[in-house]
Amino acid sequence: MLLPSSGWLPQASLQYLHLDWLTTAGIEVAVLRLDQIDPLISGNKWFKLVEHLKAADRAGAEGIISLGGAHSNHLHALAAAGKRLGFKTVGLLRGHPQNTPTVQDLQAFGMQLHWLGYAGYRARHQPGFWIPWLMQYPNVYAVPEGGGGLAGALGCAAIKQQVDAQLASLGWEDFDAWWLACGTGTTLAGLALADNGKRSLYGALAVPDDHGVAPNIESIFAQANDPAANYQLIDASRGAFAKVDEALLTFIEQTGQASGVPLEPLYTGKALLALKQHVEAGGFAVGTRLVFIHTGGLQGRRGFATTP
Repeated sequence: MLLPSSGWLPQASLQYLHLDWLTTAGIEVAVLRLDQIDPLISGNKWFKLVEHLKAADRAGAEGIISLGGAHSNHLHALAAAGKRLGFKTVGLLRGHPQNTPTVQDLQAFGMQLHWLGYAGYRARHQPGFWIPWLMQYPNVYAVPEGGGGLAGALGCAAIKQQVDAQLASLGWEDFDAWWLACGTGTTLAGLALADNGKRSLYGALAVPDDHGVAPNIESIFAQANDPAANYQLIDASRGAFAKVDEALLTFIEQTGQASGVPLEPLYTGKALLALKQHVEAGGFAVGTRLVFIHTGGLQGRRGFATTP
């Protein structure tokens, strides 16, 4: 079994986000602290993995093979889960060998790594991509980049359930919209399917538009035979994935000090900074209530000049 028999899904707290720029604009934001659910299998990664692990169990697989970059939170969570639960993990990585803190952890957790280069990684969507890898590793189950696909999205329904169960603790009967970072768009798609058009969704793109987030979201909707949801993608990438600048790092440090909520520069920091810019541009009416999904990934703070 790749999954524990019970208790696989930890609970995240929903709490007010207290920041001056929200108060000034008359906007209320609650943050779902998925960063707190596990020290290693953090954020939305548990949710995106669970349906894939169930499918791997049904297939009789002994492990998981998946893809990501040198800072991949998905591979980090997958490798940690494999070490903790005792299943084999194989990672196919973008680019050429790098000795990032994330890569060091992948190796320490026992993940077998293969570097594909950049052209090789771009071929991941081509027919037949997985054939040689599944011949080399015949007893593993292939999971898309970032834990994506319909299975990854369906696992994210539990995120909505956790939010809805805690609204009363904030004194809220409901809220108006979701705001979260998007790397593949899988979590946004899963929330959209679970929410069934009730609320708007805003995805802050951590990657440039040419990374195919919108087509991936639409593909998940098509697989689910579900009409397009009310969502909007906003460029928060600052020019490239993993591109970090001084303004972003300063925002992360100041926000952490003011709110007590730690952020990282690859996803959550960019997403919350994009929300600040949207609010200050008048993008939401006074009295709007939002839920910000903290997608975890704090291990990605390492190597950047952020506050410990």
